Amino acid sequence: MKNRNLFLLSTGLVLTASGAYAQKTPKPNIIYIMCDDMGYGDLGCYGQPYISTPNIDNMAKEGMRFTQAYAGSPVSAPSRASFMTGQHSGHCEVRGNKEYWRNVPMVKYGDNEDFSVVGQHPYDPDHVIIPEIMKDNGYTTGMFGKWAGGYEGSVSTPDKRGIDEYYGYICQFQAHLYYPNFLNRYSKSMGDTAVVRVVMDENIKYPMFGKEYFKRPQYSADMIHEEAMKWLDKQDGKQPFFGIFTYTLPHAELAQPEDSILTGYQKKFFVDKTWGGSEGSRYNASVHTHAQFAGMITRLDYYVGEVMKKLKEKGLDENTIVIFTSDNGPHEEGGADPTFFGRDGKLRGLKRQCYEGGIRIPFIVRWPGKVAAGTVNDHQCAFYDLMPTFCDIIGVKNYTKKYGNKKKKETDYFDGISIMPTLLGQEGQKEHDFLYWEFDETDQIGVRVGDWKMVVKKGKPFLYNLATDIHEDHDVAAQHPDIVKQMKDIIKSQHTPNPNFSVTLPEFD
Repeated sequence: MKNRNLFLLSTGLVLTASGAYAQKTPKPNIIYIMCDDMGYGDLGCYGQPYISTPNIDNMAKEGMRFTQAYAGSPVSAPSRASFMTGQHSGHCEVRGNKEYWRNVPMVKYGDNEDFSVVGQHPYDPDHVIIPEIMKDNGYTTGMFGKWAGGYEGSVSTPDKRGIDEYYGYICQFQAHLYYPNFLNRYSKSMGDTAVVRVVMDENIKYPMFGKEYFKRPQYSADMIHEEAMKWLDKQDGKQPFFGIFTYTLPHAELAQPEDSILTGYQKKFFVDKTWGGSEGSRYNASVHTHAQFAGMITRLDYYVGEVMKKLKEKGLDENTIVIFTSDNGPHEEGGADPTFFGRDGKLRGLKRQCYEGGIRIPFIVRWPGKVAAGTVNDHQCAFYDLMPTFCDIIGVKNYTKKYGNKKKKETDYFDGISIMPTLLGQEGQKEHDFLYWEFDETDQIGVRVGDWKMVVKKGKPFLYNLATDIHEDHDVAAQHPDIVKQMKDIIKSQHTPNPNFSVTLPEFD
């Protein structure tokens, strides 16, 4: 009997109580691809007419494309924090791009000066984040790209937060240079005990700003993708894996190798623009800015295609969920021109704004045999819904009870609702009573209830009906005081004070 049981385990078969044999289903793998500052309309499958994105478009054909999915915030670090923590930005510790590289000693890389400590405000170490949950449930975890969840040496770096293998930018300000002086790494397999810096020896031979900068050969986006692919290639199906691929494309600066992707767009956008650069922001000058921006998105699309191809090569395709999204709306930094690429003007607002254009993002889910191919869904969801969704997918019941930290917190907030029923086409999908955002740097708050949307700017509320005014042009707050009061009550109930970030609350009745 002992040998027979070993055989059953080795073949993945289990003996049920009735004596029948059943195939044991392995836990699904998850790859979460989050790009940087891609707008809602920047993909072909969302109506983009100028930029080629065949691989991501194919994801939409083979999966589910969401039309009312939202980022956690209109800017990078807090949006990523919302994803990681399952909290909206009225509860999350990270609510802005608070930097920790300012006023620190400088270090030299060749003739180039850089900061001795880099990174952003740390995630709360007493609140669980998604990679920790995945690790606790038997997954191996890899993250490649932007971290932005804590500065070097802080309480929240990949080595301390459930990541087995990491390669990329700990600091999002460092990610302004696509040809950096260094990248960060944490690799259990290489024996790292903490996050280290990997110096780009070929890059540091040239300056960080000016024409000579473009002689730097080590392009971070390609290098990060290569490391992600190496990690993916090591997966053999014996242990479930969770990959977070936070590619920095298409965020400024507008820079990339002079290959066929870029030259093709230079011919397409023959009449183009230039941009003079900003050394303090680490954005080098750029010519052919439209070609550069379009090329960066097509380059990103190529990366996605390679991920999908690798999954199929390894026979992991059908048991792997792949999600593609962006951290917030489009930017106009480094010479980017969102007006040109979003000429239909469907959504108002950009990155850093709580208007739809700053927070409504592309969101595509592909899971062969589970998520119906070619479906388009208008369910309203936000990044903080992904923690409960992933817990549902991997079989974790009552995740808030299991992972809530009642010992150290009077209230450990979890704001998400699983979208698993929507993904599987099942009945019973719970809906949010409201969606909520706040962002200190532009002093804005956003609330959505059904088709009603309120944007509070420096304490003043503006109300829009998205059913008839998707561009948020017509403030109807004066005509609907009852709705305004309802929205204000939500803000009053959801905003928790945070000593590092603040917004101006509206006057409460």
